[in-house]
Amino acid sequence: MLTQIFAIARNTFVESVRQPIYFVLVMAGLVLQGFNVLLSAYSMGYSDSSEVSADDKLLLDMGLATVFVIATLLAALTCTAVVSREIDNKTVLTVISKPVGRPIFVIGKYLGSTGAIVLATIVQLLFLQFALRQEVMSTAADHVDPVVMTFLPLAVLIGVGIAAWGNYFYGWVFSSTAIYVMTPALFITLFITLLLNKNWQPQPLMADFKPQVTLGSLVLLLSIPVISAVALAASTRLGQVMTIAVCLGVFLLGLLSNYFFGRFAYQNSPIAGIAAVEVVQDRDADFNDGGDVWRLTMNGPAEINLRPGMTIYYGPTPNGLALAMAKQEPFEGDVFDPATYDRPGVQPNVVVREVLPVDEDIHRITILNAGSMETTHTPRVGEYLFVTPTRVHWLARSAWSIVPNLQFFWLVDAITQTHRIPMRYVGLVASYSGVQVVGLLSLAVILFQRREVG
Repeated sequence: MLTQIFAIARNTFVESVRQPIYFVLVMAGLVLQGFNVLLSAYSMGYSDSSEVSADDKLLLDMGLATVFVIATLLAALTCTAVVSREIDNKTVLTVISKPVGRPIFVIGKYLGSTGAIVLATIVQLLFLQFALRQEVMSTAADHVDPVVMTFLPLAVLIGVGIAAWGNYFYGWVFSSTAIYVMTPALFITLFITLLLNKNWQPQPLMADFKPQVTLGSLVLLLSIPVISAVALAASTRLGQVMTIAVCLGVFLLGLLSNYFFGRFAYQNSPIAGIAAVEVVQDRDADFNDGGDVWRLTMNGPAEINLRPGMTIYYGPTPNGLALAMAKQEPFEGDVFDPATYDRPGVQPNVVVREVLPVDEDIHRITILNAGSMETTHTPRVGEYLFVTPTRVHWLARSAWSIVPNLQFFWLVDAITQTHRIPMRYVGLVASYSGVQVVGLLSLAVILFQRREVG
């Protein structure tokens, strides 16, 4: 079975890279990255606190968006060519008429086409690295980076030149040969470019290398298997035009998933934000034991009048997602009498113990864990306070879970706002991508299983 999958995947990969539109879209990405350098001069500020600053923030945004859109178009066109077109031309019969199961055929086609799209996306991201090294020329005093303008065209010309020579003398396929040669040439020339400054003088490799931008690009690369799986599932039943429409629709819906579904999936209204926290009474500082008391400084006056004994919730998001505690029943007892809140069998609650005197700028309360209410974490600065449990809209939540959320892969804001990308987040996104791929491939197998191909 693995041999069959590998054979189909290898043939699909070669076939995909050989398509003329594949090479055209890759080179279109190079041209568009050049235009991005010219069109990004809109004065985004001159902060040097992040790896990209001033107009280069917009350049990074436009550059990654260009990569994203081209990868989506390439996925739709490639998957249509390797599945839908084969079904229309009846060439698929030469494979599935042999002892090759339809699931194996679908998985092999997916792996081959995804490998080709990932290769094209890597080339696009290398073009973006050269564009970021060039930087936006915001004023007439800015100059073209001579190192970039020497080595980038050199890498492209090497790939195109060898492909043209091989095609003329040996009959090599021009588009695939150009990509195969250009990719390592771009890696080598980018490495050399990073070792030289704009005056052709040696410099440390890390002087112009941008680790967070590179990590953000790799996270974006994790979205390609998801987009490819969407395109493959659509192409098992639809033609080229409809497959492109489905891919673009999922692409736009995935970017707006939080707006269309996420904001309705969990509904709650914060009464204030937490500006500071202080332990008043807590032996192990975990806020999990009966009688634990913490003092919270709010970032402004509460939206409602708080009073002692009122149930309180806290969590990291303003819509009430991932609250630190489960739904609570109304508290009955005296918040200052341990006999009413710290005895066996008492209903667990987190309640307001005191509303402290305030001035114009400082608003404080103390909260009490009554009855050993189990919390997932202690109150944290930047979190939100609520007085009601979060309502879950199951239809919106289901749609939010099923539709690929492409915002998870888009980390431009984190990079430009100097928020470091933790490796744990990269691992979670990789897991999310894997789950989406498994679900979409299962759908593709189901759709293809009953497809008439004869």
